[in-house]
Amino acid sequence: MRVIVCGAGRVGSTIARYLAEDGNDVVLIDTNGELLTELTSTMEVRPVVGFASYPSVLEQANAQDADMLIAVTESDEVNMVTCQAANSLFKVPMKIARLRSNEYTNPKWRKFYTHDALPIDVVISPEVEIARSIRRNISLPGAFEVIPLAMDKVYLLGIHCDDVCPMINTPLRQLTELFPDVNAVVAALVRDSKLIIADSNTRICAGDDVYVIVPSESVHRILTLFGRDQERAQNILILGGNNVGLYLASYLEKASHMHVTLIEENEERAKFLAETLTDTTVIHGDFLNTVLLEEADIDIVETVIAVSSKDENNILASLMSKRYGVEQTVSVIEKPLYSQLVVNLGIDVIIDPKDIMVSSILQHVRRGKIYAAYSIRSGLCEVLEADVFDTFEYAGKALRDVRLPAGVIIGAIVRDGTPLPLRGDTVIERDDRLVLFADAESVKQVEKMFSVGLEFF
Repeated sequence: MRVIVCGAGRVGSTIARYLAEDGNDVVLIDTNGELLTELTSTMEVRPVVGFASYPSVLEQANAQDADMLIAVTESDEVNMVTCQAANSLFKVPMKIARLRSNEYTNPKWRKFYTHDALPIDVVISPEVEIARSIRRNISLPGAFEVIPLAMDKVYLLGIHCDDVCPMINTPLRQLTELFPDVNAVVAALVRDSKLIIADSNTRICAGDDVYVIVPSESVHRILTLFGRDQERAQNILILGGNNVGLYLASYLEKASHMHVTLIEENEERAKFLAETLTDTTVIHGDFLNTVLLEEADIDIVETVIAVSSKDENNILASLMSKRYGVEQTVSVIEKPLYSQLVVNLGIDVIIDPKDIMVSSILQHVRRGKIYAAYSIRSGLCEVLEADVFDTFEYAGKALRDVRLPAGVIIGAIVRDGTPLPLRGDTVIERDDRLVLFADAESVKQVEKMFSVGLEFF
């Protein structure tokens, strides 16, 4: 696939690197030539220096041959104009734009983004997606990763196994033998930063991060089996009043059982938040100030969520919160080095904005009958949703006869909205939705499995 990425900031460079490593032909546009030189020394992309919205720059990037354009510059307006130019002048089939302003992302103006108006095929908002991800995580505080799949019929859960986890040293086959009514699949685990695709003989060790694919009705049962089922928080403290904090607070204050407090350092921004949010207590000040934390009643807070733009502050605030006895800490951390260093420091959930952004793009990059794809742990693996078609190799075959690549596991089969038991005699049928877990090396093989010739459309 030929892809043009406009904007070489953190988001753009991450997307460009991921797509290039995935075998796509990538052009990266930015006004900063030095930055492009630095980036292209470590990734296989073609740099183009200039304003992405200029037709001459798009022409230099061979937009006429592009399959997709992703506009993620720092300016919403530039992203919008770039998509317009890509459509009107170069007929680029798929145009994706990052829009951050509340004015542009308001659902009220959804009709603005149509081919009759502004031809943007997909609008992505990093702040909205991050806030939604955090909301999912705090709804199931026992998991550090929560991804709904197959129209929310199935979930991927990331569960950290500590020393007291009941599943420690238990072969995974015993999970099925002891609890046959739990239709769950342990797809993989991460041990010492290395991914292990699970099989029936795999044993879970203390310190492992385990990834489980489970029907929605069995989520709490699985968390209980792993000793991680916890009550939802009633008192939540958000640290940072940027757009992520704003969106998250607006989501949470709609829940009648929650009391939400938000601390914002900038006085003008704090006033705006207080006027905008209807049922959130907004406090102006530095959230690293212990006096202010105590004023926010941190001693009764169950969940603290640090969402500021400074990783260091988010990490420090999360660690301080643990000293106050907070049960769950959630921290937005962008720098990969920090994410690796803080794994064992006690922060319960680390939100990686880059993973979230890549996931929002992946479903439009994966070809064939792949409906959705989600990046896990900075591209170490993916969970994918795919629809079974007539000529799919294993359509009409029982699971016992399915031979997948070594790095791929079927985690769920959803038929007519119902997850099926994964037994050897379960037959895969046309129109089934498969949920698959794949390591990075096997994703292309999955994509090939679900590719469809034009004659079958």
